[in-house]
Amino acid sequence: MNNFNKYFDHTLLKANATEADIATLCREACENDFASVCVNGCFVKFASEKIKILNRSFGSTVRVCAVTGFPLGASSTAVKVFEADRAITDGASEIDVVMNIGDAISSNWDSIENELKTIAEICHDGGAILKVILETCLLTDEEIREACARATIAGADFVKTSTGFATPAEGIPSGATANHVSIMKESSGSKVRVKASGGIRTLKSALKLIDAGADRLGCSASVSIMNEYRAKGL
Repeated sequence: MNNFNKYFDHTLLKANATEADIATLCREACENDFASVCVNGCFVKFASEKIKILNRSFGSTVRVCAVTGFPLGASSTAVKVFEADRAITDGASEIDVVMNIGDAISSNWDSIENELKTIAEICHDGGAILKVILETCLLTDEEIREACARATIAGADFVKTSTGFATPAEGIPSGATANHVSIMKESSGSKVRVKASGGIRTLKSALKLIDAGADRLGCSASVSIMNEYRAKGL
């Protein structure tokens, strides 16, 4: 598979992450030339400065991705807009925003569409792309389809499965599933890509999600998956 490394957003969003941890994340990403590092807003400026130096050193093209409205999606639109705008100013060129999940469950689709449209405009004006996190484990298949349709209309560049932080009902997986990725692929516009995230820890699971239609993978286990890929000579 060509450019397998470019499927990965190398991710660290834990509350106890330190600058030293983020520095390691950035180095690993550039050593493997992943698509991006995905970090919380407080680390965007630090990560951007590190990535700029490391990209020159390794000849890599890693970008910086920041989460917004994370992990609940329950911030006001104004707060999400501010977060996105600040992250772009600090050097992010990709924004992963959590949509308002309660609005989706309540069928307040116009509210979701309007919020995402506002955030998409901020991102695109700043030269960044927008990924919309749906939190699929909390939604029905029909809600996932409608969320993808609304994100498409709003101008999103990606729809994304999960934060990895949600607590679904018993028996429902909290992360990405091939079924949800497939639904998202079918329900989004032709120019909207799909990011699978949450619980992707092995090469087998990564390839299964790519086969289902994932264009990007959000992982903290990116390096071990990449090493497994190389070991198999794929």
